[in-house]
Amino acid sequence: MRTFAVSALREPPFPARQHDATARVARESTEWALGHGLIANGHRLHRLRRADAAGLAGRACPEGPVEGLRLLTDLVSWLFVMDDACDEDGLGDSPTRLAPTVAALLDVLDGHGGRADAPATETETVAGPLGEALGDLCRRAHAAGGPVALLRFVGEVREYLLALLWEAANREHGRAPGLAEYVQMRRHTGGVHPSFTLTELAAGALPDATHRAEPSLVALDLLAADLVCWCNDVFSYGKEHLAQPDVHNLVAVIAAGRATGDESSALRAAADRFNEGLSAYLTTEAALLATGDDGLRPALTARRNWIRATYDWSLEAARYA
Repeated sequence: MRTFAVSALREPPFPARQHDATARVARESTEWALGHGLIANGHRLHRLRRADAAGLAGRACPEGPVEGLRLLTDLVSWLFVMDDACDEDGLGDSPTRLAPTVAALLDVLDGHGGRADAPATETETVAGPLGEALGDLCRRAHAAGGPVALLRFVGEVREYLLALLWEAANREHGRAPGLAEYVQMRRHTGGVHPSFTLTELAAGALPDATHRAEPSLVALDLLAADLVCWCNDVFSYGKEHLAQPDVHNLVAVIAAGRATGDESSALRAAADRFNEGLSAYLTTEAALLATGDDGLRPALTARRNWIRATYDWSLEAARYA
C-alpha cells in the first residue's frame, strides 16, 4: 500500500523538517503514557511505540520550545490510544459500549481548568487513565495558552469524542456513510483540529478571533484537515482492510458508493481526491499569503507542516505496516 501511495499521491511541496528534540520527547511521552496508565508493558506499549507519536509531532512542530512539542506529542499519543481502543480493542464496536467512556471524558472536559501542577480531580479519576491523561492535557494547554487556548482545545476534543459515537453507530448497524457525510465527520474523527491548536500553541502564536473567523482561513483549515485525513486513509487502507475491514476509510467509502465496489479504482479515486485537494490548498494559501497579513502566517505554517508531516511519517512509521 505504501508503494501505491507514494506513486499515486502528490508529494506535498513543503520543506520536510523535524524537531531536534524528537527522540528525547519520544522517551518522555512514553513515560507519560505509562505513568497515567494509558498503556502497560506488553502489547499496548509495543503498539504505541510502533505508532511513533513523537515522529509525527516532531515533523508537524519542527521548531520551538520542547515543552510545546511534548504537549503535542502527548496529545497524539492519547489520540492513538483512544483510536486503538475503539478500532482494535472493541470499545468502538457499538455506541452503547462506547457511550459510558465518552460521557466520562466529556465530564472531564466540562470541568476543565486548574493549575498545570494540580493533581487529578475526582472526575478524572472516575474516568480512568484516559480521563486522568486528558485532564493533564487540558491543564497544560491552559498553562501554556490561557483560557482562549483551553476553550478552543476543549471544544475540539469534544467534537472528536462525539464523532467517535457516530463511527460506533455505523459499525453496529453495518452502515456505510455517504461520501459527503464521511468527509465532514472524518475531520473530527481524525483529531486534526485539536492537533492544529496545540501546534499553534507550541509556536506561541494562536490566531486571534478576527483571523479565526476569516472565511479564507476557515476554508484553508478544512482543506488542511481533509488532506491530513485522506493521506492517512490511503496509507492505512491496506492494513485496515486486511486486518479488520471497516467502512471508516475514504477508499472504503468510495468503493461502497460504486456499483462494482472495485478496490483499485476506489484507491485511485481517493488519491485523485487528495491531489486535487492539495492543488486547491496551494491556491487558497497563495491568496492568503498575498494579503501580507503576518497574523495569518503561524496558522499557515502549522497547517502546511501537518500536511507534510503526515505524508513523511506515513512513509516510515510502522503503524500501517
